[in-house]
Amino acid sequence: MTAHRVLWLTEHYPPSKGGMAESCDRIVRGLRRAGVEVDVAHLTRRDRPFRAEREVGGRLLTAPLGDDPEHALRRLLTMLEPGYTRIVAFGGAYAMLAAPVLAALLDAPLITLLRGNDIDVGVFSIRRRAVLADALRASRRVCVVARSHAPLVRALAPDAAVVHVANSVDTEHWRVLPSERDRAAAWRAANVEPGRRTVGLVGQLKSKKGVGFLLDALRASGRAADFHLVLVGEVEERVRERLAAGAVAHSALPFLERYDLPAVYAACDLVALPSFYDGMPNVALEGAALGVPLLASDAGGLADVADDAVGFTFRAGDEHGCRDALVRAAHADEATLAKLGAAAAERIARDFTPAAETAGYLAVLDA
Repeated sequence: MTAHRVLWLTEHYPPSKGGMAESCDRIVRGLRRAGVEVDVAHLTRRDRPFRAEREVGGRLLTAPLGDDPEHALRRLLTMLEPGYTRIVAFGGAYAMLAAPVLAALLDAPLITLLRGNDIDVGVFSIRRRAVLADALRASRRVCVVARSHAPLVRALAPDAAVVHVANSVDTEHWRVLPSERDRAAAWRAANVEPGRRTVGLVGQLKSKKGVGFLLDALRASGRAADFHLVLVGEVEERVRERLAAGAVAHSALPFLERYDLPAVYAACDLVALPSFYDGMPNVALEGAALGVPLLASDAGGLADVADDAVGFTFRAGDEHGCRDALVRAAHADEATLAKLGAAAAERIARDFTPAAETAGYLAVLDA
């Protein structure tokens, strides 16, 4: 393996919250443990001072975009050091805007790591499409987390060298503790009517996540009384109004830190991801890794994770398919759910490991 020093541009890095920040942190830590020196340039939207500080395995360069992103990107250039062997753009419009310029100025190949929204929405965005296309055409490699994103990349950059590297979850440390399982059982006994299936919807539940679509399918299936939804995180106002009107029994919890979630997953019979389009949601991997069957569409990377061996699946946007999946889930007995959950946990532990994720990105850096 070549010794690399990487400049990593991103708008998503701790202390920012959300799945993209978690993924970014996980990938950078994996590369640093593998011996790659990574300087992370965090193009933050928080009110922070410009700063360069040492971290284990590289530096953290904080560049607040504020109300003058052009100034932030130009000032970032003064914080860089010579000797980078690769420039990486990890999603986000400003990271992709700056990366081709910095790659040219620093004479280092560009690698673009696309997350779901970058390509799903970016290809149709008047504001972002040109930036996205420029970055793709300038990249030595373009990495996608969902195999289905490769055709979208090639629609903008026909000659792009596209590589699929899946997200991962560390099953050695991602577990439900006995105390969390007890807490989940107590919560369920206090909040869920006996006999109902609990269905978890976790994260930033935006339009693309299909929560309203799931409510429509529940109503059409005639099985709404069989379920109790557990919504964790940000929910659209329209969805909140429908839930308040009694669309289905539910509980709403605020956005939780990742390590507060195992007790939530343990309280669920199913984790639902009825997305219209998506990347590879951490929620799918996290829930499945803990042995919770998935109720999922085949959007984006979900098609690479879920099938009817680990849950109840349907084609993205297919109302009849979603309704059928709900009916099958309602009819499933405890033994069937346990079998599906065990298969899900086995699949994640085998196919979606941090070691495989890191090896995939190391191969991309060396290409």
